[in-house]
Amino acid sequence: MKVKEIIVVEGKDDTAKIKQSVDADTIETNGSAVNRSIIEQIRHAQEKRGVIIFTDPDYPGERIRKIISNAVPGCKHAFLTRAEAKAKHDKGIGIEHASKEAIHQALANVYEIAEVIESDITKSDLFRYGLLGGSKAKERREKLGTVLKVGYANGKQLLKRLHMFQIPKKTFIDTMEQIMKEEKDE
Repeated sequence: MKVKEIIVVEGKDDTAKIKQSVDADTIETNGSAVNRSIIEQIRHAQEKRGVIIFTDPDYPGERIRKIISNAVPGCKHAFLTRAEAKAKHDKGIGIEHASKEAIHQALANVYEIAEVIESDITKSDLFRYGLLGGSKAKERREKLGTVLKVGYANGKQLLKRLHMFQIPKKTFIDTMEQIMKEEKDE
C-alpha cells in the first residue's frame, strides 16, 4: 500500500512501524512539544502532498492532533482504537504496537475535516444514549469511536469530534442503537 500524503507521527518507533506496514513518508513531532519548525514542515507537506495526522490514541496524541489541526488546516486524520494500539506485554499504547492490518485499516479510513461544520447531533443526544455521565458512558464512547472510526474522545470532546467529521445524525443513532442492543444481548 502506497500513501501519497505525508503521515505525521509522534516518534521514531511510529515511523519504523509505518514503514514496515506501508510505503509512506513521515514527519515526527518528537512528542507533544510540537515546535514552530515542525509546524512549518507540516504546513509545507500539506501544500505539496497533503498530510495525514496519525497519533497515538491517548491524551498526548490527541493534544498533538489538536495543535497540528489548529495550525495547519485541511489535514486528514487516521485513528487507531486503544485496543489496536495496545502493547501485548506491557502497558504501552501507541502506533508502534499496532498490527500492519490495523494500520492499513486506519489509513484506508482517513477522515478529511471540512471547514464548514454541519451536524444536527446535540448534547442532548449524547445524554439520551448514555455517552455523558453514567456508568457505561466511557465504554459506549469507546465503542462509538471504534465503529465510526473517529477514535476515542472524552465526554467533552465527543460532540465536537462528531461535528468535525460530519457524522450524520442517522448514522449516529443507528450506531448507538446497535451498541445498546449488543449491551442487552451480553
